[in-house]
Amino acid sequence: MKVGFIGAGKVGFSLGKYLAEKGISVTGYYSRNPQSAKEAAYFTGSAFYKDLAHLVDSSDTIFVTVPDRAISEVWNDIRYLPIKNKNICHCSGSISSAVFLYAENYGAYCYSIHPLCAVSDKFTSYKELAKTCFTIEGSPQHLQEMQNVFSSLGNTVVKIDSDKKILYHVAAVMVSNQIVALAEIGTKLLLQCGFEREEAEKALGPLIEGNAKKIAEAGAIKALTGPIERNDVITVHNHLQVLDRDIRDIYAALSKQLVDIAQKKHPDRNYDDMKQELEH
Repeated sequence: MKVGFIGAGKVGFSLGKYLAEKGISVTGYYSRNPQSAKEAAYFTGSAFYKDLAHLVDSSDTIFVTVPDRAISEVWNDIRYLPIKNKNICHCSGSISSAVFLYAENYGAYCYSIHPLCAVSDKFTSYKELAKTCFTIEGSPQHLQEMQNVFSSLGNTVVKIDSDKKILYHVAAVMVSNQIVALAEIGTKLLLQCGFEREEAEKALGPLIEGNAKKIAEAGAIKALTGPIERNDVITVHNHLQVLDRDIRDIYAALSKQLVDIAQKKHPDRNYDDMKQELEH
């Protein structure tokens, strides 16, 4: 496999470096920002392409690692190039391979291959990809082959249906970006208690890390602790009394989910009073 990248942002840098480190041939990078492509090529030990057609010609698998809104624009640029029998991939979590319109008419095979992780830094995030789950959907002809590429690197690879991409992306956002919102809510509440912001963020860090580690290792049900699990209605009642309406609504909605989890962990407990409290 000879992999070329169109787009040299965080995902392009990270995936290219990961593949190169694992022994996959990375041909190089093309970008509308030549300096970014040069940096990515240097970082991965590959080539910088000034011409898009040259990159396409040099690669049998092409990853379009540009922002979601630009994927279709890039497709319009490459679909009239000689892409017959080539694999055209993107890494969007929410968009399916169908964005490569009529790919079969051009003899190409199209895929969405998404790493289920937060790619936050173009120079270091590749280190996280070894333990990352990838999801894949697309053309049936080489689907198993593409899955096997990442499986052979040690990754878990899950095939999903194209019509489930948005739901899949919601799942990722809920446990990634939405947790940032919860962390900020917790920080603001500590500020009201007299903490400085830096003190609050530092204090919450071990709690966040420890909980995330437990969930990752054992799953949500075994990781659950706190007043909902203990069925401590009085404490939850007191919590609700001190919160502003917007935060109280968030607290109540999430707590209802926690009740469902708690019931799975403790099927012998009666959580009816807790459910009633959360409806107030």
